[in-house]
Amino acid sequence: MGTKAKLEYIWLDGYKPTQSLRSKTKIVEDFSGNLEDCPMWSFDGSSTEQAEGGASDCLLKPVAIYPDPGRKNGFLVMTEVLNSDGTPHETNGRATIDDDDADFWFGFEQEYCIWDNDHNAPVGFPPGGYPSPQGQYYCSVGAANAVGREIVEEHLDLCLEAGINVEGINAEVMCGQWEYQVFAKGAAKAGDETWVSRYLLERTAERYGYSINLEPKPIKGDWNGSGMHANFSNTLLRTCGDQSVYDSVCKAFEPVVADHIAVYGADNDQRLTGAHETQSIDQFSYGVSDRGASIRIPIATVENGWKGWLEDRRPASNADPYKVASIIVKTAKAASANIKA
Repeated sequence: MGTKAKLEYIWLDGYKPTQSLRSKTKIVEDFSGNLEDCPMWSFDGSSTEQAEGGASDCLLKPVAIYPDPGRKNGFLVMTEVLNSDGTPHETNGRATIDDDDADFWFGFEQEYCIWDNDHNAPVGFPPGGYPSPQGQYYCSVGAANAVGREIVEEHLDLCLEAGINVEGINAEVMCGQWEYQVFAKGAAKAGDETWVSRYLLERTAERYGYSINLEPKPIKGDWNGSGMHANFSNTLLRTCGDQSVYDSVCKAFEPVVADHIAVYGADNDQRLTGAHETQSIDQFSYGVSDRGASIRIPIATVENGWKGWLEDRRPASNADPYKVASIIVKTAKAASANIKA
């Protein structure tokens, strides 16, 4: 008998307004470790809001594979959900991405709160109360400020061992709030790595008896919300060397604000208020190094002779990176085509 491998198939369910991660394990023998050798699988869609009980089979199509650092002979298999006839399920945001040539590069800044379920608050919040006002927690050190670091460090190591391109971590503005950044060349790949990194984050928190809160405004009042800023570029933005091109691309986002906000995360109106380093949800602005703008032009792009990337600061922490990437690609690709024309 050959060596048996544990394939953890990961997918997104059909819950609204925010989809959740689901997973189950398939044992296979003499597995090569290659994506093309991951078999199609199925699940009961009636248990995940993705099918009726009378015709409940949904398919899982493997799209990315990573070694599972938490399991001996384990692999993490990200999948797309398909209907029983092989067409993309309506909940499949990955299938809507129009970036076959991987011209678009994405970097997602994933903010989150480590959540104490017993007290229903971020870790570091005293029972029934509040810690010191925010300001001292951002990029902090010390047990009084950097609460939950052991989970953050373990998650970082697991992601790197899995081959996920995490480029950094930091404590965020609110107590118990953290961030990591994922970068990939190709919109779909960036979504894959962000979702699998979220899966590893949830699984890491499990070991400590905590959960991960991705609500855009987990604590009401004078506390920062949680976002998933989307840094993006295509060949035009990386090579143009022209401020007017950047102005044109940014302006192309203004007429489609509603379309973008529709997929930028549920309850994002609680976060995009115009305060706490955000633009109001129904307004649009852009500017160089402006953290309160809808789209920020990084100073690094300007200093590099207008060759670089843009940062859409509106997506919430609970947004689907596939859907965020899909609509950014659509808007930026149309703008680029008009500029070239």
